[in-house]
Amino acid sequence: MRTKAPRHRRLLQGLGTFVLGTAMLLACAPPAKAPTVSLRLRGGPKDASVTIDDIPVGSLEVVRTRGVALPPGVHHVTILAPGHLPFDRRIEATSAPVMLDVTMVVTPD
Repeated sequence: MRTKAPRHRRLLQGLGTFVLGTAMLLACAPPAKAPTVSLRLRGGPKDASVTIDDIPVGSLEVVRTRGVALPPGVHHVTILAPGHLPFDRRIEATSAPVMLDVTMVVTPD
């Protein structure tokens, strides 16, 4: 015949089950959204390619239309287009949306 486990052992087993269940719920929960700052671009040419912090994000037209969500802080924006000099800017994303006017210079022939 089996005897019951001591009360403290049953409590510890129950606590272990609770902790394991809570950990599983937290692992399945969606991550909390980090704050972001919207970056919008104006200017052209529309087919220019935009890179932010060495990560390609799309064409100037796409970024102009949809914007890019950036984490707060300093970022490096590079815009390249055939027949134009590169456009490089350091921006600081704070709590307000960032609007960047892009004026690209045509390369001399």
